Amino acid sequence: MKNIKDIKDIFMYRMLIIFVMILGASAVGHILKYMGFSEINIVLVFLLAILLIAWAATGYITGIVASFIATFAFNYFFAEPYYTFSVKNPSYIITIILMTITAFITSTLTSKMKHSALEAREKEAEATSLYSLNTRLTGASDINDMAHISASAVSLSFDCEAQCLCFYKSNKYDKIRERMENLETAFDPGEKFWDWPIYGNEEPLGVIRIPAEKAVLMSEDQKSLLQVMIESIALAMDRWQASQKQMEADAEIVQERYRTNLLRSISHDLRTPLSGIIGTSEMLMDMVEESDEKYEMIKGIFNEADWLHGLMENILSLTKLDDGKLTIEKEREAVEEIVGGAVSHISRRFPEYEIRVQVPEELLLVPMDAKLIEQVLLNLLDNAMKHTPKGKEISVSVTEDKKLNIAVFKVADQGNGIKSEDLPLVFKPFYTSGGELADAHRGTGLGLPICESIVRAHGGQIEARNREDGNGAEFIFTLPMEDNRGDKQGYKYSDSRR
Repeated sequence: MKNIKDIKDIFMYRMLIIFVMILGASAVGHILKYMGFSEINIVLVFLLAILLIAWAATGYITGIVASFIATFAFNYFFAEPYYTFSVKNPSYIITIILMTITAFITSTLTSKMKHSALEAREKEAEATSLYSLNTRLTGASDINDMAHISASAVSLSFDCEAQCLCFYKSNKYDKIRERMENLETAFDPGEKFWDWPIYGNEEPLGVIRIPAEKAVLMSEDQKSLLQVMIESIALAMDRWQASQKQMEADAEIVQERYRTNLLRSISHDLRTPLSGIIGTSEMLMDMVEESDEKYEMIKGIFNEADWLHGLMENILSLTKLDDGKLTIEKEREAVEEIVGGAVSHISRRFPEYEIRVQVPEELLLVPMDAKLIEQVLLNLLDNAMKHTPKGKEISVSVTEDKKLNIAVFKVADQGNGIKSEDLPLVFKPFYTSGGELADAHRGTGLGLPICESIVRAHGGQIEARNREDGNGAEFIFTLPMEDNRGDKQGYKYSDSRR
C-alpha cells in the first residue's frame, strides 16, 4: 500500500506542474495577444512552458502529455473560433501540427538530458561513495573496524540501519555462516532482515544485513551498487585476513626456530655428561655383584641415564630434520650387525625381557646409514618394551624380498596391540597411544615419527599393524637393496601429508 501511495503522490505532483505551467502560459499568451503580439510569440511561450515542465517533472511521459495539453490549450484559447477545439483558419492547423511536433521533440530531448544528468550525478555519487569506502577500509585497524566502516557506508548509501557481521575467529554466527555456505542466490531474504554474503577467496567472511522493509524496496540498480560495495568489503577483509595469517605464520616460524635452537642447545649440553654417567655406572655395575643391594641402585642410574641419552638423540634428530640438516650417509652394512647392536644396547636397559632375533643365514648387505637405522630399531624396541608385559617375548626379524628387491625389518611384541582409532595416528608427532599425554609411559611421542622420517629418507616405507598370529603389534619397515639416489643426501621432515 505504501508503494501505491508513493506512485499516486508522484502522479498528482506532475499533473499539478502541468496544470500550473499551462495555465501560466495561457495567461501570458492572453497578455501578449492583448498587446498585439502574433501567434508565433504565443507558441514560443507554450514551448517555454513545456521545457519548464520537462525540467521540473522528470520523465518522458510527463513531457509528452504536457506537449499535447499545451497544443490543445493553444487551440482552445488562441485559435479561431476561440474557446472551441475546432479550427476555422487552415493555417492554424499547420501551426498546431508544427507546435505539437516541436513540443514533443523539445520535451523528449529535455527529459532525456535531465535523465542523463541525473544518471551522471548518481554515478558520481556511487563512485564517490565507493572511493570513500575503499579509502576508509584501507586505513582500518582491524576486522571489527572494517565491519563498523562497512555498516556505516551501507547505511548512509541506502538510508537504513545496516549491520555487518564478521565470521573471523568467531563461532557466534556459525548458523549464519552455514546458511551462507549453502546459499544459491545473491542474497538471503528473511522476515526481519535480508542478508547479503561477503565471500572471500576460500570461505564466507561475513554478511551485510539490511532491514527487510528497506530491502524489499531496493531497485535493481541499488542492489547492483550494494554488490559492488560488498566486493570491495570482501577484498579488504580477505587482504587483512591474509596479512594476519602471514604474520601468525611468521611468528610461528620464529617461535619454532627458538624452540629448535633451545632443544639443540640443551641436548648438546646434556649429551656429554649423560655419556659420562652411562659409562661410569656401567663400569660400577661390573665392579659390584648382582646380589649386592648397591647393584640395583647403580642399575637404576644406568637405565635412567641411558633413557635420557636416547631422548637427547631423538631430540637432536628432530631438530636436524626440522632444519633439513639430517644427512643420510649410506654404506652397505650387514643387517645382523645393526640388529645385534640395537638388541645389545636395549638388553642392557631391559634385561628382564627376552628378545628373539631372526636374520638370514647368508650375509645380507643393505645400503643404509648404520647409525640412523640403529636408532630406528632402538626406538621400535623401546616402544615394544613399553607395551609388553614382563616375561613376554619381543622379536626382531629381517628378511629379503628378492621380487621387490627390498629388505624387510619387523619388530613385534606380545602386548595388547594398537587400538583401531590409534593406527592412523601412531606416526604423528607428540601422539601417544590412547590419546594420552606425551609423557605417558615415559615417552615423548617423538620416537615413531623420527623412525618414519629416517626410513622415508632412505627411500623405504614403514607401517604399524596388529599381529595376525596373536596378541600384540608389529612395526614393519623396508629398505631398498639398491641405492639409486647417491651416497649422501639431505632430508627435511615434513608432516604435510597428514
